[in-house]
Amino acid sequence: MFDYVTLKLIWWALVGVLLIGFAIMDGHDMGVGTLLPFVGRSDVERRVAINTVGPHWDGNQVWFITAGGALFAAWPVVYATAFSGFYWAMILVLWALFFRPVGFDYRSKIHNAKWRSTWDWGLFIGGAVPPLVFGIAFGNLLQGVPFHFSNLLVSTYTGSFWQLLNPFALLTGVVSSAMITLQGGTYLAHRTEGVIQARAIKGGVGAALVLMCTFVIAGVWLQSIDGYRITSVVDIAGLPDILNKTVVREAGAWMANYGHYPALWLLPALGLAGAAGAALLMLMRRTLAAFVASSLAVVGVISTAGVSMFPFVMPSSTVPAASLTVWDSVASHLSLAIMFWATLIFMPLIVIYTSWAYRVMRGKVTVAQIKANEHSAY
Repeated sequence: MFDYVTLKLIWWALVGVLLIGFAIMDGHDMGVGTLLPFVGRSDVERRVAINTVGPHWDGNQVWFITAGGALFAAWPVVYATAFSGFYWAMILVLWALFFRPVGFDYRSKIHNAKWRSTWDWGLFIGGAVPPLVFGIAFGNLLQGVPFHFSNLLVSTYTGSFWQLLNPFALLTGVVSSAMITLQGGTYLAHRTEGVIQARAIKGGVGAALVLMCTFVIAGVWLQSIDGYRITSVVDIAGLPDILNKTVVREAGAWMANYGHYPALWLLPALGLAGAAGAALLMLMRRTLAAFVASSLAVVGVISTAGVSMFPFVMPSSTVPAASLTVWDSVASHLSLAIMFWATLIFMPLIVIYTSWAYRVMRGKVTVAQIKANEHSAY
């Protein structure tokens, strides 16, 4: 069995993998939802777009549910504190996600233009709002969240919902939105043809340009934001002890890991190269390769945020010593070990099943197919 330190690091990496898996898999159907009003100029064209993701969206949602479950099980203090501080933001995400299942299931039940248009905008909201909110949340994590703990380790959030909407967080929200829209654009370009594909490529290339520009701006801006650094000795192999450390805030602290390990610069480079590659490959009509490049951009962008903050997970702007880290906000050694072996068994099953489902339902979705199957589910 792995020692406690190793398991702490493994679960930091696994949570990152699950978030990346969510952004790649559930991200492309959210991206399709975001692009839906723009790639479909008629009901049948919008049905083409919807049918590219309709059979898969609920399976992709497993990544989101699993990531949330892993966060709760591996980092229970982070889960509780985050959902307390970001309560209204999470409620907004939840309400936006409500539109997805009902939109997919009910949209084509009635042949009425106003009915279908209403659900189309519902699918747009369900696809566009969650990535924006998640990006804003990451922007606030990088700036520190106003919370502290009592002596009984009861967390208190002292900020407000409107404080979350600060300029840097809104910028990272745009980064997240552009990343997911690019993912949807490459997928839609691969699964469609004709004018729908052309519009998807146009939207995807635009999203790639926005992603590259905002990602660079956010990186430059981050260097002037006060990061966090642990100045006391921490027993990384010990039991969680949230308040027993000293933390300072200083400019450039979020860039320290890149100074210690220069190879980490490959991650932001991957984010930029993946986005640029996806745009170029879409213009060349090499759509499958474009989707792979877009997925690599997702890996680069999310990994950049993770390694910049390491070992911090949720820094506190009001009481820096209360900041939650990889070392002091985790579950017990036994819990991490049991979950690790369970993940080792079940995650490959999810990947195998998902791969099989996409293989079976591969190929282009066309206007002719939709017209020939007027009473299909979507």
